[in-house]
Amino acid sequence: MARLTLVGLLAVPWLLLAGMVSGDAVLDLQKKGRPSIDAQLAKSATCTKDKLKVRREWGDISATEKKAYIAAMLCIMQKPSRLDPAKFPGAKSRYDDFVVVHMNQTMSIHNTGSFLTWHRYYTWAFERTLQQECGYTGTQPYWDWGRWAQDPERSPIFDGSDTSLSGNGEKIQHRASGVAPAGNGGGCVKTGPFKDMVVHLGPVSPAVDPAPPRNPRSDGYGDNPRCLRRDISNQLSNKYSRTEDIVNLITSSTTISTFQDTMQAAGGFGFGIGGAMGVHAAGHFTIAGDPGGDFYTSPNDPAFWVHHAMIDRTWTIWQSQDLANRLQVIAGGTSMMGFGGRQQSLDDLVDLGVVADKVYKIRDLVSVVDGPFCYVYE
Repeated sequence: MARLTLVGLLAVPWLLLAGMVSGDAVLDLQKKGRPSIDAQLAKSATCTKDKLKVRREWGDISATEKKAYIAAMLCIMQKPSRLDPAKFPGAKSRYDDFVVVHMNQTMSIHNTGSFLTWHRYYTWAFERTLQQECGYTGTQPYWDWGRWAQDPERSPIFDGSDTSLSGNGEKIQHRASGVAPAGNGGGCVKTGPFKDMVVHLGPVSPAVDPAPPRNPRSDGYGDNPRCLRRDISNQLSNKYSRTEDIVNLITSSTTISTFQDTMQAAGGFGFGIGGAMGVHAAGHFTIAGDPGGDFYTSPNDPAFWVHHAMIDRTWTIWQSQDLANRLQVIAGGTSMMGFGGRQQSLDDLVDLGVVADKVYKIRDLVSVVDGPFCYVYE
């Protein structure tokens, strides 16, 4: 039997640690499924290799690329809304148009058969608006929850630098609210590119303490100017959106129903499975605050988009593990929680109104390399 030297014994823990640091089991699954995506690309009538775009993690894009994305976001926040001001007086900007669309359809795009496809098209439409209306030449970045789960505040996404999506809110005295625990902030965001952002729409269903001022209209569409608030901590991310949680979601879900139900479980908010929380709610309530913690108006926080790009990436990886059997499949009804309505159909339409120029059937939105889409994750 070979003998371990003292140097060898000391090296073992460091070797193990190096493996843990460099290993990324989600990325391994992505690489495993990529040949299936490439095979689908080869058959696509609308997407080709020369058109293919790549979406990357926020921490992997350069400072210049980050600033370009941020500048495009700030740009659409300055462009006028295309909505009727009499119907939506709180929609002041092109950015607000996206918030209104989400508010309008909230009860038919969560815990329904269209959740994944609707948000895929919605996030892509946002990316396209940045490109077409504000000259952005990059793609939509994503937030790998597991990569920053231990300390999201210090991640390049939320560190408050000029290349972040702004930092946490100011630390104030506050309590837990609903599913969101009391985090490390709670007050107005005072750092980073969005420190002066004004939120106009909502609240509708806030999960934050202290509660934001009531909207002058019961539907939340009135003008209600206030600061962007956040309450970031690792209390949820370090328990529900670690790399192992993402891997478990992908590898343990054999049906689309199990996958999306597990992903959308929201624990104490009433949608959970046995009190569990999925990566969707964990991401939203890691940001928390106002409007990030509001089920209806959450897109009003600039971090919404990197979060939902990761939702889309996770679904794409799940699909790619058995693409032939996981592409044209959906599950669920047409109304939230399945109360009333009918079962969702692949022929049902996804209509984003003023933020997209075309209405698609769900079946046209199930592949990232078909229909309007032509991108992959790396």
